[in-house]
Amino acid sequence: MVCFPAGHTGRRRSAGRVLRCIGVMGSPRFWGSLLYLALTGLLIVSCEEDIAETSLDETEVKEENGVLVLNDANFDTFIVDKDTVLVEFYAPWCGHCKQFAPEYEKIAQTLKENDPPIPVAKVDATEATKLGEKYEISGYPTIKIFKKGQPVDYEGSRTESAIVDKVKEVSDPNWTIPPEATIILTEANFDEVVETADVMLVEFYAPWCGHCKRLAPEYEKAAQELSKRTPPILLAKVDATVEVELAKKYNVSGYPTLKIFRKGKMYDYNGPREKYGIIDFMIEQSGPPSTLVQTVKQVQEHLRDGSDAVVIGIFLSNNDHEFQLYQDAANALREDFKFYHTFNSDVASFLKVQTGQVLVIHPDRFQSKYEPKHHLFKVMDSTSEEDLKDHVLKHALPLVGHRTKANEAKRYNKRPLVVVYYTVDFSFDHRTATQYWRSKVLDVAKDFPEYTFSIANEDDYASELNDLGLGDSGEEVNVAILDSNGKKYAKEPEEFDSDSLREFVLEFKKGKLTPILKSQPVSKNNKGPVKIVVGKTFEEIVMDKNSDVLIEFYAPWCGHCKSLEPIYNDLGKKYRSVPNVVIAKMDATANDIPIDQYKVEGFPTIYFAPKNNKHNPIKFEGHDRDLEGFSKFIEEHRAKSKTKEEL
Repeated sequence: MVCFPAGHTGRRRSAGRVLRCIGVMGSPRFWGSLLYLALTGLLIVSCEEDIAETSLDETEVKEENGVLVLNDANFDTFIVDKDTVLVEFYAPWCGHCKQFAPEYEKIAQTLKENDPPIPVAKVDATEATKLGEKYEISGYPTIKIFKKGQPVDYEGSRTESAIVDKVKEVSDPNWTIPPEATIILTEANFDEVVETADVMLVEFYAPWCGHCKRLAPEYEKAAQELSKRTPPILLAKVDATVEVELAKKYNVSGYPTLKIFRKGKMYDYNGPREKYGIIDFMIEQSGPPSTLVQTVKQVQEHLRDGSDAVVIGIFLSNNDHEFQLYQDAANALREDFKFYHTFNSDVASFLKVQTGQVLVIHPDRFQSKYEPKHHLFKVMDSTSEEDLKDHVLKHALPLVGHRTKANEAKRYNKRPLVVVYYTVDFSFDHRTATQYWRSKVLDVAKDFPEYTFSIANEDDYASELNDLGLGDSGEEVNVAILDSNGKKYAKEPEEFDSDSLREFVLEFKKGKLTPILKSQPVSKNNKGPVKIVVGKTFEEIVMDKNSDVLIEFYAPWCGHCKSLEPIYNDLGKKYRSVPNVVIAKMDATANDIPIDQYKVEGFPTIYFAPKNNKHNPIKFEGHDRDLEGFSKFIEEHRAKSKTKEEL
């Protein structure tokens, strides 16, 4: 056999010289070559095939400035037999990570000198994507302490002393991972737990749900903190795919769904979904729903300085049945309104009301001659919580209120909505000008009680004005109407007064206005596997009654949308030749959606629009976002669509 370097390239091989072996093993030249290579430390590779040059073994654990470098290939094998390991997940471009690096290297040196030494490692999470996904790394740097292979989140300050102290605490042989603070509820224990809790938060989740997986660590961290309070605030979870009857009982239609329970009574949760937000929200929820008002001066301050409706209940004592009913209604609406109550007769006299009555009062700035000073409700034995809630909601807005970014979602969601844009400023120097224009709106609003009227600061709504084509109108005051179908109507720029506003509203009422539709240009070549939909082509493509359409609403900056793109393109290719099936997408940040039923509350949002029921689209939920999951979803609803046609 004759041995010589494969390819004769002369390059140094990382694992020794690669040889091609030819001939008979008994050849003296073969054994001579073998002896030479053995003496010089080079590696002989067996015959028959050329072996490609090999790189350094990725499982090798290297060290940089005292910090061990771990990756997808070596992480598990390194961690598995270690009692305690400190790990930083970082991104090379992250400024915080760069600032933290010298401190982390000092930590590594300190823990190396510990008895016994404690390994300190780092993981580039932008390269080790499997680890980043496995440990749900969503920010940098993220620090975890691994105890016998199990991750423990580090939540303290990023200083050497704090981190070293925590690592030493975890490394103690008697230390164990704290039990999960989130209570697991099933049909067997649900009623017993929720009916005894003053206030608690319950998450209904599905194990496969990506949003649920992202919420899980934040929810558990919040549960741990809230369980330490006196009295503790409980957080619980229900696997809705197992506890089907519980999910049905509490109207769980998506995941995760969170509900607040007070002594077994359910309220919707509309709060944050990260640790500190959940903690703050639930602490606020644990307090009384209504604030005690003890003096006339306090009432005057709320009415003078406030910008929203004030709800005040007047009662004899906190043992009254009427007061308990008021508390229940306040609990149901506490996220949306400020509730107050008083047992003080002086306050009752000032407000000119009797005990057992509830008032909805608008701040002084919104009072007008066209509406009452306050809206009175008498609480009686026959009064229900719903009656009280309905009264508050009915009178929550003044005749002409102030629409802002902070209140538009809760206060100004009723349509049609007439919005008058100008420089709205209630400060002392600008109050007169603000009220001058508002008075002209009031003069019209009183004659159209079926519509909601508001004023809005043009600077706050510059983007909306641009979408309406009014951004460069040159007028001091501009007007638009937003209707219940998501359509928008802009008043032609002209000098503003009550008469011109009245005429515009009347034209809308008669259906004589043409809506403004924000739309990207129509694609000239729309022959790809995924059809591009814009505002102007939505009805033509998505609402086409001859086709079943799967439509994705995306945002160009959305990471989830970018990750989905190759899968969605493959889906388009799969259904390209299937008759009457269209795979489509729309940039929801650059186009208006003209049909109200296609609501987009996050990205990506995906709907199936069946050809026989376009105004009742089916939202894509409960399936995996892969080719198989999308295909299964489409076929499932196509089958239903065909069945309805046959019937």
